[in-house]
Amino acid sequence: MTKAAAERVRGRVSTIAPDAQIVTAVTSDSYELAGQPIAVQDINPEVVWLSLESYASGTLGQLFGRLMKTDAPRWTQIMAAGIDNPMFRSIMEKGVRISKSSAQATPIAEYVVAHALSLQLPIQTQAALQAKHEWNQTPYRELAHTHWLMAGFGNIGHEIAKRIKPFGVELTVVRRDSSASSALADRVITMSEMAGVLPQADVVVLACALNGETRNMCDEAFFRAMKPGTILINIGRGGLVDEEALKAGLDRDQPAHAILDVFQTEPLPDDSWFWDHPKVRVSAHTSNSGDGNLGRGDELFLENLRRYLGNLPLLNEADPREVGLPGSA
Repeated sequence: MTKAAAERVRGRVSTIAPDAQIVTAVTSDSYELAGQPIAVQDINPEVVWLSLESYASGTLGQLFGRLMKTDAPRWTQIMAAGIDNPMFRSIMEKGVRISKSSAQATPIAEYVVAHALSLQLPIQTQAALQAKHEWNQTPYRELAHTHWLMAGFGNIGHEIAKRIKPFGVELTVVRRDSSASSALADRVITMSEMAGVLPQADVVVLACALNGETRNMCDEAFFRAMKPGTILINIGRGGLVDEEALKAGLDRDQPAHAILDVFQTEPLPDDSWFWDHPKVRVSAHTSNSGDGNLGRGDELFLENLRRYLGNLPLLNEADPREVGLPGSA
């Protein structure tokens, strides 16, 4: 784990695992054990925590490298909610268990709801009227009268549902198994049934993983099936959307607005058409940047450490099938 993460959780780790020796990544190429430098070749951890700040601190690559070169790792807690990055397949090919992060689900859910509400309510119209000192009515459609279609119903999808259902929205979710019901969803369908629901959806949220089935799933046929006036929100992966098909759809008002936090190419090139399109809102893959992420990530690691040592099921454990390997079931 990073040195910063160790400083936050060391006391609680000692309670859960009194005999644990904590090796910390100080920089991208230096480590410490009990405050003293330790040679890279002497590190052979059973548990690896790729915490939320490991990417920003520049230690992620080195931590990953050590994980791949050692024989002992049995479990790693990662900072990502999705595992489409090829490095996670490499980890699982070694037989290492991975548990994914749910820490970012809270801010992502808030991002989705905030953008949807800001487009549903005539906030900009009211601001324009205020600027002109005009006292006019601004009627609008209530959120309770809208139908949401959400592709993907993992941690992020559940957090979104928790926030929108109290408004009274009708929610249809897309899952691998349509028999997996949820009290938060009015209807559960499979990917093959999406086209039949798109014409009724007012808000479409992409919160699913990127894989062979979902890559470019939002193609020309997808957008043509949309009701004119629909809001599209993508907080999943840029590869879910055929971007040229989206551009053509926006010209037809299918969708009327696109809230995009992720793109096929990131960072988004300076000359991309997305930047200046009047129906598009661009954010730099930052919907997950809430100020509570570190705390939630710490708590998840500590709970999963307790479960790992107690031979209990891990929270958010990845199935090898998610990276194209033979499944556990």
